[in-house]
Amino acid sequence: MTAVDPHAARARHRPWPRRCPGIALDLGSARTRAWMPGHGLLFDVPTVTFGDGPLHPIRRGVIVDTPGTARMLDRLLGHRLPRLGRPLVILAAPVLGGMAFRTQARTAAEALRPQSVLTVPAARAVAEAAGADLGRPLLVADIGAHVTDVVLLIDGTVADARRTAVGTGDIDRSVPPARITEAVIAMVTAILDDTPRTRGALRRGILLAGGGALRPELTYRLTEQLLAPVRPVPAPHTAAVRGAAALLQSVHGHPSVATPASGDSPDTT
Repeated sequence: MTAVDPHAARARHRPWPRRCPGIALDLGSARTRAWMPGHGLLFDVPTVTFGDGPLHPIRRGVIVDTPGTARMLDRLLGHRLPRLGRPLVILAAPVLGGMAFRTQARTAAEALRPQSVLTVPAARAVAEAAGADLGRPLLVADIGAHVTDVVLLIDGTVADARRTAVGTGDIDRSVPPARITEAVIAMVTAILDDTPRTRGALRRGILLAGGGALRPELTYRLTEQLLAPVRPVPAPHTAAVRGAAALLQSVHGHPSVATPASGDSPDTT
């Protein structure tokens, strides 16, 4: 992989607006994305920091280098933040990343001098970006570069979730596309077996996000084998960060984030 010159990348950034209402972040194993309401996608870049060459601070959905993640965020955003005012940051977090991911992500985001840092389950953010009806059970499959998640949402809240540590970045002769579709089918089946009253979610269809939603062979195989509609969300690779940005707008004026708290920031659900 060719290392990116951070100084050259910095010169290409657009100026930061004087007023910064907040930032939505999606910290992926392969790509890091930021979105600001009213401004759009700020960047979509490889998840790398720099030491003795490019380093990968997030691997397979796990933050393995919190200081490195903080340095990456500071490099990408720190120089463009307004001197006065502190942004509200909302992070799309993998459901199965657990408290460890959320805590480490919040710690890394402190490099941006935020007013507060909130997290939202990435599957909920995807559903928001798709404008899905959250009043009924919903299945969301997110096929990323290195991790694939299947999540069941009930009333917009995570009811069940499964993960496999394989994604589109693994597809080659040893990992054919069929392995990913088989894993998704197994995870969907396991979720529905555990919560049979939500089988109607499968009849409604599955929302498909992540880079895998851009691969027609995966969508076709899943539709054929699940005998259910599989609907890629619009611009699926940025769905999580766009959904987080939509939620950012709704929580920005909420009393719970009006004053920075000294303890743990609440999740949005």
